[in-house]
Amino acid sequence: MKILFATPECAPYVKTGGLGDVSGALPATLAAMGHDVRVLLPAYRNMKVSGELGDTVELPPYGPFPAAQLLPVHTENGVTMLLLACPALYQRSGGPYVDPQGRDYHDNVLRFGFLSRIASLLGTVHSPCKDWQADVVHVNDWPTALAPMYLAEARALAPHEHVARSVLTIHNIAFQGVFPMHTADLLGVPAIWRGMDGVEFWGGLSMLKAGVQFADAVTTVSPTYAREIQTEAFGVGMDGVLRAQRGKLSGILNGIDTNVWNPEKDKLIPHNYSAAYPGAKAQDKAELQQRCGLAQNPQAMLFGVVSRLTPQKGIDLVLGALDAILAADGQLVVLGQGDAGLQNALREAAERFPRQVSVTVGFNESQAHWIEAGADCFLMPSRFEPCGLNQMYSQAYGTPPLVGNVGGLADSVTDATRDPGHGTGFVMRAGTPEGFRDALTRAMKAYREPAFWRRIMANGMARHFGWEESAAQYVEVYERVLGRTPTSSASSQASGTRTLLP
Repeated sequence: MKILFATPECAPYVKTGGLGDVSGALPATLAAMGHDVRVLLPAYRNMKVSGELGDTVELPPYGPFPAAQLLPVHTENGVTMLLLACPALYQRSGGPYVDPQGRDYHDNVLRFGFLSRIASLLGTVHSPCKDWQADVVHVNDWPTALAPMYLAEARALAPHEHVARSVLTIHNIAFQGVFPMHTADLLGVPAIWRGMDGVEFWGGLSMLKAGVQFADAVTTVSPTYAREIQTEAFGVGMDGVLRAQRGKLSGILNGIDTNVWNPEKDKLIPHNYSAAYPGAKAQDKAELQQRCGLAQNPQAMLFGVVSRLTPQKGIDLVLGALDAILAADGQLVVLGQGDAGLQNALREAAERFPRQVSVTVGFNESQAHWIEAGADCFLMPSRFEPCGLNQMYSQAYGTPPLVGNVGGLADSVTDATRDPGHGTGFVMRAGTPEGFRDALTRAMKAYREPAFWRRIMANGMARHFGWEESAAQYVEVYERVLGRTPTSSASSQASGTRTLLP
């Protein structure tokens, strides 16, 4: 298939979260499966992409959208990057969405309306790329979510022409791309689609809602999250829309890059180890303790956190139970940034207990890998988590995670208390202080039983979270929207709860 993957961010070129990781790994896996994959991405300032540069495609001005260029770059992983070069819109000193002060760019509606428009054109007979038209346009989150509407319009205006089918993936329902309704004129939204059955959302225009309404299929990044966002508690006001469209909604658990996150060949950790030869993990723990100034105590249970420091991630729950960790002679290493109050509270704890608590505010890729390798248990008590990746990294590194019973965490961690033979971590029974302390107590009790703990570690390291299985499930979605019989049905049978199909 010819697949266009439209995204506002893509690792390693530009990344603010999990969407960047998915955009880097999923297209590469699809290309390795034999599909012709092109990734449409804005050409942001100072972005460096290596590969063979193809012929530049000129894009003339169109309505409110300025002249631009498509710069094809053929990368080593088999994916062609289509960089949307428009300095007036994308050459900014801040991030993809916000200025250096953290404020949304005033013209985001135009910047990402343009990205959506180009994505849709690449799925029509008017594709600006000579001899290439997408069969499927796969868009991601609100910045590309208008493309399905534009494709639906193209299909309605020229029913006999070939128009690509569309798939929308929701990575986080909290970000909905809501703008004043008068921007519908700017974006060329047909008048008939400006009501409740179209783009209208609480009086404004929501790009994400447009995608949900007009895409041929909607996916999200874990089966449990697909169910959660149809509820008032997790739907952020869009649960009713999603319930109405539940027939085309499915959840596919994200994968991880097993070339980067693999303790056997990780170049960022002091000592490599594997499920067959796990002994060097103890050396990584000792190195992490030394690096962080903690007591060199191999018996101390070392907890790790790599996270945004926010209540959503349950960091307040960790702080609330710190006394229990310290009383048990445990240790805590934290890497992250976020809420100022939580940052300060963690720093104060590190100052009071420097031999038991280490806190680094900010992000450091090497430190993140060290924590995954050197910690005994990884803490991720999120109150909501569309998918999450660190709980998968942790299992791969033999570091049993303690997680909230939400989203992708519930789909990827098997509780060792309920299933001692197959457990890979500890799942909270409730997202409360009591629920966290209960899971913490169970984890510390298991740690004091070495044979049981080694079994939990081995179970986690035996899991495979690579992208191959998830990519096969995306191919099934593509084949369904194209009206083809899925050719990879065996993958869904083997995947257990990784997918929720309508």
